[in-house]
Amino acid sequence: MPDEMTQLAQITPVQQIAPNRERRATRRSLTNREKAAVIVRLMVAKGSPITISGMPEHIQAALAEQMSKMRLVDRATLNQVVSEFLSELEEVGLSFPGGIEGALSIMDGHISTTAANRLRRLAGASSKADPWDRIAALDLERLRPVLEEESIEVAAVMLSKLAVPKAAELLGQLPGERARRVAYAVSLTGNVDPETVRRIGLSLAAQLENQPARAFDAGPVERVGAILNVAPQTIREEVLAGLDEDDQDFAQLVRKAIFTFVHVPSRISPRDVPKIIRIVDQGLLVTALCYSETKPETAATAEFFLSNMSQRMAQSLREEMAERGKIKDKDGEAAQGAVIAAIRSLEAAGEVALLQEEE
Repeated sequence: MPDEMTQLAQITPVQQIAPNRERRATRRSLTNREKAAVIVRLMVAKGSPITISGMPEHIQAALAEQMSKMRLVDRATLNQVVSEFLSELEEVGLSFPGGIEGALSIMDGHISTTAANRLRRLAGASSKADPWDRIAALDLERLRPVLEEESIEVAAVMLSKLAVPKAAELLGQLPGERARRVAYAVSLTGNVDPETVRRIGLSLAAQLENQPARAFDAGPVERVGAILNVAPQTIREEVLAGLDEDDQDFAQLVRKAIFTFVHVPSRISPRDVPKIIRIVDQGLLVTALCYSETKPETAATAEFFLSNMSQRMAQSLREEMAERGKIKDKDGEAAQGAVIAAIRSLEAAGEVALLQEEE
């Protein structure tokens, strides 16, 4: 931006105009609003990308009104405004996001969910806040019940205020008849006044944000799956057998959430193996691989690790494995659990992505 504005500021007059002392004497300084109008007009004239739609509407309106009142600006004034603008940009040391949602995104993980929801409610009570900005930031799981349970008219208004890709994905999750009725209702929203749309947004935002606080971040399926991941195999099989008797559907979901040593070859990309072995203690890794080779169900996992690391590293591990004696089930399963825990930690950090079955 500064380089581009510097180029824009280098404007050479077509011809030299003789000094006009009387004209210079009557020249007045521009107000801050006029300077903003000059910068926006200059950037638009030069085809530079500029978006002011994210600013509050009253500021957008004031800027447009100011531009409507201005006529000509001489080159000396233009150069002065651009130079001042560049100086202010260069002095910026830190910027903050506009709006409560931007602030909460920065503070995510540092303040409680209760405090965040309270701030959102206070922001919603502000006359200048747009509730649809908060609604649009919610995930599909939170928004889908609105389309399913609210009236067709309200669902149509919400669908019209969302980004097209998000609206299309939500519409695709509705039953056919409901989707058809909501889509048709969108065609009837042309004459809805802005205040009505805003009131609908305030009501939906309050409803969506007034959710009971969750004691756990993960759902029950994920929590049970995570526990069984590191549990001994005999315990895991006993628990799953009991779940099959009590709730077969829940047991099936838990089985899909479980990620054990057996699943590594099908769920881990070969290029991620070096990342995993770097954070696992070599002694535990040798124990896990040596133990896995003695079990038919995990022998393929041991070979998967050894085949996707450097030849030198693989040879060194094979030599250590050859020197190990028989490994107890307890020690072998604990070592395998340590490898799985390392993979899960990398997944949580975004450094490793578990592949889905279809991948």
